Amino acid sequence: MDHQRFARRVHGDVALDVCWNCHAIWFDQYESAQLAPAAVMALFRLIHEHRAQSPRALADTLRCPRCGTMLELTHDMQRNNRLRYHRCTDGHGRLTTFMQFLREKEFVRSLSPPEIESLKATISQVRCSSCGATVDLERDVACSYCRAPLAVLDSAAVEKALAALTETEKTQTRAAPSPTAAAFESLLAAHRLQAQPNWWMREVSATPPSPHAMDLVVAGLALLFDA
Repeated sequence: MDHQRFARRVHGDVALDVCWNCHAIWFDQYESAQLAPAAVMALFRLIHEHRAQSPRALADTLRCPRCGTMLELTHDMQRNNRLRYHRCTDGHGRLTTFMQFLREKEFVRSLSPPEIESLKATISQVRCSSCGATVDLERDVACSYCRAPLAVLDSAAVEKALAALTETEKTQTRAAPSPTAAAFESLLAAHRLQAQPNWWMREVSATPPSPHAMDLVVAGLALLFDA
């Protein structure tokens, strides 16, 4: 795994172990909650930069890198988002995929049944954002391989998150202007020019036919960061 350091909320930094091949992050206990707003956006951007690399499936048996205990698949909730991760039963931390991290930070949401029907009227297949498998929309409304629901980068949630991160960053740096807050505001301004309901349907309709199914979350990341 690649060792990456990110800013901590109060002071210092958080050292995370990231596997770019598996699209997964190891968080020691409470590390995810300790990430500073700037760190969340830095990790968000790194996930985008590695979007072209298809995730390798996680092993059937996963062990804690701290104590060697077998990790337990855990289902959780973050407000309205359902989460899945593998946790150490001795409390040392958890392994979470990029997709689940984006869900945890509320950048991604599941498509509603009416949205799935609209999508089916336009294209026949999409790529699962969780595992990379192809989802046949004529037959399935979730990934038949990993059972993850169809998901999309939520424009409203991204704008809300960026605004909250900007405000938090400003509050934490009242004594001096914050370059990070300015960067958040620039990104937020750019996003507002694009953020409209069901942007992803416009993106799907405008994309030329391709033998490769579209990943709606990847398309959203590209629209946000490559603008």
